[in-house]
Amino acid sequence: MTASPPITPEVLPIPRKPTEAAHLNLVGLTRPALRAALVAAGTPEAQAKMRENQLWQWIYHKGVRSFDAMTNLAKEYRALLAGHFMIELPEMVARTVSADGTRKYLVRIAGGHEVEVVYIPEDGRGTLCISSQVGCTLTCTFCHTGTQRLVRNLTAAEIVGQIMLARDDLGEWPEPGRAPKDETRLISNLVLMGMGEPLYNFDAVRDAMKIAMDNEGISLSRRRITLSTSGIVPEIPRAGAEIGCMLAVSLHATTDELRNQLVPINRKYPLAQLLDALRAYPKLSNSERITFEYVMLKDVNDSDADARRLVRLIAGIPAKINLIPFNEWPGAPYQRSDWERIEAFADIVHKAGYASPIRTPRGEDIMAACGQLKSATERARKSRFEIAAEAGLPQPERVVRRPDAPDLH
Repeated sequence: MTASPPITPEVLPIPRKPTEAAHLNLVGLTRPALRAALVAAGTPEAQAKMRENQLWQWIYHKGVRSFDAMTNLAKEYRALLAGHFMIELPEMVARTVSADGTRKYLVRIAGGHEVEVVYIPEDGRGTLCISSQVGCTLTCTFCHTGTQRLVRNLTAAEIVGQIMLARDDLGEWPEPGRAPKDETRLISNLVLMGMGEPLYNFDAVRDAMKIAMDNEGISLSRRRITLSTSGIVPEIPRAGAEIGCMLAVSLHATTDELRNQLVPINRKYPLAQLLDALRAYPKLSNSERITFEYVMLKDVNDSDADARRLVRLIAGIPAKINLIPFNEWPGAPYQRSDWERIEAFADIVHKAGYASPIRTPRGEDIMAACGQLKSATERARKSRFEIAAEAGLPQPERVVRRPDAPDLH
C-alpha cells in the first residue's frame, strides 16, 4: 500500500445504519454457539459444521455483511439465514486522523454509549488498540479513561466488531472476485489497552479473542495479541489458560504505598500477590515475556531509586519494561517526566538486563495516546484539583493557559 502523506487532524462523520433488533447477530458468536444457532434456525445437523465454516469465512475472512452476497449458499438457505439472523457491527460515528497517521475511531454501541479505538501505523503494518468496557472501574489517577465511570461491559460482538470496523476503514478485506491481495497485514498486532479493564469482562474478551485468533477468519496469532491488565490477580491464570495471548501489566509504581494512589486496585491485590501470579503465568519464557508498563510521572515515580527498586521487584520474571512518557490530558494532576530523566531511568533498567524501550507518543494531537482515551459523550467534568484530592496527592500548581494555546479536549 502506498503511504499517504500526513493528514491534518480532522473529524469525519459517518452516517448511522438501521438495526434489526429481532434477529440474532452472528458477529461475536463462538464456533459452537454459531453452530447451535444454525441448527436451532432449521439447519440440518448433518450440514451444521459445513454451514458454520462457510459463514465463518464469509464474515471473518471476507468481511461480507449481506447473506445475499454469500454465493456458495443456495438461495433458499440464504433466505432462511436472513429470516433469523443479522451481521451487525457497532456504529462508527467519527474518525479522527492525527498528523502522524494515527487514527482514532469513535464507536457507538447499543444503548447509545461510545468507546474509542485507535490504529497506530508503523512501516506498512500497524497496531489496533481496542476497548473492553465503556468507562472503567479502576480510577487510575494518571489515566483519562479512569476519570470516566464504568457504564457497562462490551459484548464479544462489540469487541470483535471494533477490529472489523478498523479493517473496513483500512480496506483490509479481500476484494470480491479478485485474486488474494498482498498478505501484508495492516492490522498486524492487537492490544487490549483501550477503555476498560479486560479481566473484569473476561468471558466476552476471551470469546472475542478466540474469534480474532481463528485461522479461518481474522487469523491473528496469539503472540500478536496483548492483553493489558492493572492486576486483577484471580483472573491472570485464566487469561493464560483460556486465551493464551501475551500479557502486559500496568505497574507504574514500585511500592504498595505509591501504587495504592496511582492504581487503586493495588489495595485489593498488592504487589506481592500480583508478582506471584505473574511468575506462574503459563508459557512464561524469554520468548514470551511479560510486558510491564510504566508511565513516567515527573517527581512521582521516576527517580534512580525507583528504577533500581523496579529491577529488584521483577527479578526472575522474563520481562520487558515499556517506559511511557505521560500523555497529558485536560485536568491531569501530573506532568511528564523530563526526557533526560526518562533516559536515565531506562539506562538503569537496561544495564540490569531488561529491555526498556521508551514508547514514542503517538496521536497526542487527537487525544489518542496511551491513557488519553475517553468517549466524548461520557467525559466527566473533574478538574485536576478534584482528581488530586481523591488520590490524596498534593494539589498541582495552577497553570494559566495562554490565549493562543491549542484546545485538545
